[in-house]
Amino acid sequence: MSKTLEFYFDVGSPTAYLAHKRLGQLRKNYDLQVNYVPMLLGGIFKATGNTSPVAIPAKGKYMLEQDLPRFALRYGVPLAFNPHFPINTLNLMRGAVAAGRLGCSDGYVDRVFDAIWVHAQNMGDPVVMSQVLAEAGLDAEGLIALSQDPEVKAELAANTEAAVARGVFGAPTMFMDGAMYFGQDRLDFIEEALQA
Repeated sequence: MSKTLEFYFDVGSPTAYLAHKRLGQLRKNYDLQVNYVPMLLGGIFKATGNTSPVAIPAKGKYMLEQDLPRFALRYGVPLAFNPHFPINTLNLMRGAVAAGRLGCSDGYVDRVFDAIWVHAQNMGDPVVMSQVLAEAGLDAEGLIALSQDPEVKAELAANTEAAVARGVFGAPTMFMDGAMYFGQDRLDFIEEALQA
């Protein structure tokens, strides 16, 4: 039976990157549709009083040096620490909304995640962003222009507000069959639900 999963994400989150890669693997094995919902993680944190795990030095060190590499190894995907982290993702997430409107969301999201978490590029730099999108065969100029459209900006803000209203407090957050799952380390529960 086909399942639909809503994936609330921000490309600046390494755990959202890992979840994105793992969900791609699950889609190959199960009848799973993943709907990507761009949101602004900074807005989520502000609205909920949450903060990035790396803001707590001991937790951040453990997460970046041990926990995330373990999951990358488990999933068989590359992961590199980005020296530009944390990256301001406002324009990137507006770009994700624009990519959805232009019908190139999958390519955009995949390329931006890889640029940040595989190739350690500074995607907060508009010049780098433009080069990366163009090299991926995407319409960089069109995407960047549309990302500044007031309707696109409003959609990202609305997505973020709607996420908070649903109980989202961080990224990645997923919804399937009415249940909420937070964090890429909860994907085992999603796979169990897919197997049921």
